[in-house]
Amino acid sequence: MDFVTLEEDDFTYGGVAEVVPHVRRVVAKNPSKFTYRGTGTYIVGRGDVAVIDPGPRLDSHRDALRAALDGETVRAILVTHCHADHSPLAEWLKAETGAPTIAFGPHGAAIDEWDVGALPDDFGRAPEPDPTDADDDDDDAEPKMEESTDTDFVPDRAVSSGETVFESGGLRMTGIHTPGHTSNHMCFTLDDGSQRTLFSGDHVMGWSTTVVSPPDGDMSAYIESLRMVAGLDISTAIPTHGSPITNPREFIGGLVDHRLERERQVLDAIRRGLATIPEMVTELYAAVRVELHRPAGYSVLGHIVKLVDDGLVAVASPGSGDVDGTGRPRLDSVYAAV
Repeated sequence: MDFVTLEEDDFTYGGVAEVVPHVRRVVAKNPSKFTYRGTGTYIVGRGDVAVIDPGPRLDSHRDALRAALDGETVRAILVTHCHADHSPLAEWLKAETGAPTIAFGPHGAAIDEWDVGALPDDFGRAPEPDPTDADDDDDDAEPKMEESTDTDFVPDRAVSSGETVFESGGLRMTGIHTPGHTSNHMCFTLDDGSQRTLFSGDHVMGWSTTVVSPPDGDMSAYIESLRMVAGLDISTAIPTHGSPITNPREFIGGLVDHRLERERQVLDAIRRGLATIPEMVTELYAAVRVELHRPAGYSVLGHIVKLVDDGLVAVASPGSGDVDGTGRPRLDSVYAAV
């Protein structure tokens, strides 16, 4: 795929800049292999405003947001999902402004109900690279595991798809539930009367494919959500990390094709006798830096869960227990084609 980059010369940490009409961005200085250049917090409107993904608990970002919002009245704090680079600063912003937090809901309970096992300790271990020097043409833009989850986040207002979450000065924002990356992931659309913009959170990221990691990540739901979003009439998609995507329908269609091709590769590998996730990753991601093999393992697990649900793959061993074929897919399971 042709990913969309954000060059260092195109933004300043802590600064506020308009990225499309009615939308300003402040980038947190938390670059990593999980966040690319850092978390982009978006301010929608003037006077009465909405803030999207306040970001991590980082003093410099908190101070930058305070300066950017000086003279504005925050009416809504919108959170796409509660990974630790998106939602934690919402608590401060709510206390500072009195605005309600709005999201689909808290983090899903599935994370506490399904033990996905673990990869071998020595698998995929290598020195961490600079996260921003990756060749943009490499498939190592494949999943990066999330750092942590803000399990304390509970929105003041839980909304469903189609609900209005903010209106001001001719602007109207609507929530769209897009499960897959997490079960509670929500995108938001902005309609200004002439065009429609999608705030895609981590559902669609220009710089990389999205992490879909069980137990809370769901590949089937993710692909379905991607197809739904691709069918929307939107002119631009703005991810939390990276630059706006100006050809959203084409780009999202490419993401769907990419996921389905990876699924075919995983199924073919299992049919050829590769029975464990480390074996599959070692072959399928041979051209990818070894330190990305561990997160790639979680992505492969996401694909295998879908293949098991589709009846194409069976769990031959649920980890270290007896081979009975009845266990849920795990990182340390053994797999066979049906």
